[in-house]
Amino acid sequence: MLKIWGRLTSVNVQKVMLAVRELALPHEFILAGGAHGVVDTPEYAERNPNRQVPVIDDGGFVLWESNAIVRYLSARYGAGSLWTEDLGLRADADRWMDWQATEWQPAMVPAFLGLIRTPEDKRDRAAVDASMQRANARALILERALQGREFIAGRQLTMGDIALVASAHRWLGLPAERPQTPALSAWYRRIMMRPAAQGVLTLPLE
Repeated sequence: MLKIWGRLTSVNVQKVMLAVRELALPHEFILAGGAHGVVDTPEYAERNPNRQVPVIDDGGFVLWESNAIVRYLSARYGAGSLWTEDLGLRADADRWMDWQATEWQPAMVPAFLGLIRTPEDKRDRAAVDASMQRANARALILERALQGREFIAGRQLTMGDIALVASAHRWLGLPAERPQTPALSAWYRRIMMRPAAQGVLTLPLE
């Protein structure tokens, strides 16, 4: 059975669990990371030398890095769904997964840490504001891409949406000013209404 190590407060674990639930994969979820510990053990380091979550073990095949995991699960278990058979659409979804990991998510990390995990009297307000400006600018890129589309690669939910919606959930949950993003917000609501998102993407952020 597929084993997954992580905690649902992690945006990267949320991606993997969304994929697992969309694909209806039987699995065992093992709490790890943060207050749950486990990642500092030698056994865990053998699975992931970075000592981070998530990690999966699929019948003896161990994999870390959340987007790599989503791609693997989509390719192995989601042909025709999360792993679209159209090569161009798949490349489009893949491109947005890289953008999520290299552009949008890093842009909002200082704002998330400052607003969610730092007491108000110790926050670096300038760093938070600068982070939100960067994150908002990138959200507007996604807003333009989603105009006239149901999902990021067209009419079908793909692995690209899985990665993006986890970051969108975090961005929308931050107690900060954001621009109006009607296309992004409608896309987010469509995904949040799917059964797979229930219990995975929750507020408030932690």
